[in-house]
Amino acid sequence: MIYPTLFRLFLSRLDPETAHHLGMFAIRAASALRLTKLLSKIKSTRVEAMGLSFEGPFGLAAGFDKNAIAIRALGEIGFSHVEIGTVTAIPQSGNDAPRLFRLKKDRALINRMGFNNDGAEVIAKRLEKLRSSNQKLPIIGINIGKSRVVDVKDAVADYEKSAALLAPYAEYIAVNVSSPNTPGLRSLQEVASLRPILKAVIDKSLGKPVLVKIAPDLADEDIIEVANLAKELNLAGVIGTNTTISRENLQTTASDVAAMGAGGLSGPPLSNRSLEVLKVLRKNLNANQVVISVGGVETHEQLLQRLNAGANLVQGYTGFVYLGPLWARAVNKN
Repeated sequence: MIYPTLFRLFLSRLDPETAHHLGMFAIRAASALRLTKLLSKIKSTRVEAMGLSFEGPFGLAAGFDKNAIAIRALGEIGFSHVEIGTVTAIPQSGNDAPRLFRLKKDRALINRMGFNNDGAEVIAKRLEKLRSSNQKLPIIGINIGKSRVVDVKDAVADYEKSAALLAPYAEYIAVNVSSPNTPGLRSLQEVASLRPILKAVIDKSLGKPVLVKIAPDLADEDIIEVANLAKELNLAGVIGTNTTISRENLQTTASDVAAMGAGGLSGPPLSNRSLEVLKVLRKNLNANQVVISVGGVETHEQLLQRLNAGANLVQGYTGFVYLGPLWARAVNKN
């Protein structure tokens, strides 16, 4: 395959974040030149979920298009839905670089980006312009998180502001309380803290579906508690999972991993736990509530495995980095 060779010879030699920006530029340029329209259309099974119609079950997880700048192009290369963000109410530059690392032997990534984004107000205006252009777009989810400068005790108002600004342009809203890269954020997964946040977002959602995104590092009993809360509040569903702080079962040497430092691990090493979380969620949510399964999916066969285990939709990200721009179409094929 051309892309893996290109990756090994060129992109893999670049700093990962530089390679990401270069890749985003290339995708947007190809779309602007209408080159993405030349790709053969892959037939995929349409999915009806959350009152929305998806052209296929496989979409792009939050973290790739943080600022909603490549949505159309990402849809054209095969993602049925694009979850932008994570977006915060207050613009922020994120953590200091370097903050993105490749574990090539594991086809995995470690990131500690820290919700770098342009902020809810700017991104809302960008989405308003995009929506008004009447272009064909994938389903757009908007993933919102806590601003770093906002204390955990003030998180409700922070999420509420983002939801109010962004809901008019979202087809669904994902509440991120599970990134390991914002201090104190994961404590918001505790039901007592999570309930008022979700209630506030639902209140500002304009009736759009609201989901919560959880970490793979939660114990099963805590996942069940979140599922019970989702039923109590009649959430549209749960996204499982975010990145993990675990460093178990890696082929990359322990010394190399340690040198990369803190951050969330994504890719194939997360696959088994992500599948376990999916099964716990499916068992404990109502039948009409959605599970979006994320973590370690690289192939069409793995997509089918998640769907057969009860996922309504599946998302990926890390595979895009290693397998290239034709990856989504290959995974989403019928």
